[in-house]
Amino acid sequence: MSHEDVELQRDCEAIRIPQGIAVLLPKGTHARIAQALGGTYTLQLTSSGGLVRLADKDADAIGKTPSSPAPVPSTAGGPVTEELVWDQLRQVFDPEIPINVVDLGLIYDLQLEPLPQGQTSVLVQMTLTAQGCGMGPTIARDAQRRIQSLTGVTRAEVRVVWDPPWHPEMMSAEGKKRLGVD
Repeated sequence: MSHEDVELQRDCEAIRIPQGIAVLLPKGTHARIAQALGGTYTLQLTSSGGLVRLADKDADAIGKTPSSPAPVPSTAGGPVTEELVWDQLRQVFDPEIPINVVDLGLIYDLQLEPLPQGQTSVLVQMTLTAQGCGMGPTIARDAQRRIQSLTGVTRAEVRVVWDPPWHPEMMSAEGKKRLGVD
């Protein structure tokens, strides 16, 4: 995507990258959109050069329309499948790397548990590219929200784990291609 310069049209909260700390950006803040994927925006602040992540719900602050995805139905009213969950996880992006968490190789385990009345509980174990990344809780919440948007999912838990440690060989062929890793 082209890097678009924007000016905040109202005060709004953002998450400082990589610290994962909430900050209040005042109206009039100048930034450049560095990444717009998975319903979030990574902004490079003009004044400091620092990065922040802006949630889709605040897209109007930079002149964009929030997308607010509707719940994703399971297959023809049928059960939630692993494929549907994987598809949702492919919509979750690292705010610094324009690759989804699946292709980055961050998802270690995915379990579905059928519940009464056709409902499903989902457990995902994922890691991050670095243990010191403060964005872990934010990325995990993004994954949880995406999974919970599936019709039929009544519980979604996303656990961040560190064993085994992540390394670039865990990326999919598509992820390696996008990053130029052989």
